[in-house]
Amino acid sequence: MWANFLAGKLNAHEQNMKKYDFVVIGANGIQGKIVSRYLLESDFDVLLCANDDYGIEDLVEHPKADFAPIDLRKVDRVMKRMVKKSGAGVLVNCAVDDFNMAVTKMALDLGMNYVDLGSEEPMFYEQLKLDKDFKDKDIIGITGIGSTPGITNIMLRYIKPQFDTIETVHVGFAWDSNQPVFVTPFSIDAIAYEFSEPAKMLENGEYVLRQPHECDIGYYYKTIGKQRTQYTKHIEHHSFYEYLKNDGIKNIIVLSSFPTHSYVALKALIGLGFMSKETIALDGHNIRPLDFTIEVLRRIPVPEGYTEKENLFLKVFGAKDGRPKTVEMDAT
Repeated sequence: MWANFLAGKLNAHEQNMKKYDFVVIGANGIQGKIVSRYLLESDFDVLLCANDDYGIEDLVEHPKADFAPIDLRKVDRVMKRMVKKSGAGVLVNCAVDDFNMAVTKMALDLGMNYVDLGSEEPMFYEQLKLDKDFKDKDIIGITGIGSTPGITNIMLRYIKPQFDTIETVHVGFAWDSNQPVFVTPFSIDAIAYEFSEPAKMLENGEYVLRQPHECDIGYYYKTIGKQRTQYTKHIEHHSFYEYLKNDGIKNIIVLSSFPTHSYVALKALIGLGFMSKETIALDGHNIRPLDFTIEVLRRIPVPEGYTEKENLFLKVFGAKDGRPKTVEMDAT
């Protein structure tokens, strides 16, 4: 029933579709909103795509924007036809990374330039295999342009020429807010595995699994101060290795830090099973607790005057001209 309704909405939208500069998938997420607003304020025509328009009503009303409902569980011919008819040359994928491979292939099939916020290890390597296919079509495909990976990629690119060899890289993020209240972080889906699944660290040239709480590295962040740090399952263990494998890299550690009020709330949600991806039957419907939690949390209003600050950091250890060298960079 929902599929038929969605197909009808898409067909109706196609009949009135104009040409756009960008298509943003997942436009109603935290990052999707930021990307969409930036593009619209930069005077581009943008087709906003998401499962619903909750929380982006102001963006949908922008004179250079339109909204199209999509269901990423079904990247079928209806959705592909809608994206193709947009006329856009660039597809910006801000959806949760579960769907990255399907959306990457859709962009490739349609001959659209493509960027996303990053994928987990298996999907990351599957995306890299499409490099030649994108080049053959003379289009660009880039995975991992969020904050980290993304900004931290640029930081590493800037720092690398300062070394002859690089042995160890510490990379990650910390954040805090001006009010000790829980506000939904960047991606509950990502946090679910970053808090509970072992991280695949590179240690002495070999990958080893470390639980998040095993971390005993303390960091004092320039804009945050001292904060609890944990090992984090992230793609930089692999993407940084691919970039530095000919430069002597032996150790890559990804760290994340959360303010206490947020950390405690997230651990409670995980401990109570609200972040589980295992389907349960409820009143004749199969749902994942994680999906329910996401829908509930994104409807919690942000307190008046609430602000956040983030500290991305990169610390590189290596050698230059035969002497040990360390460079640390922060982005705030």
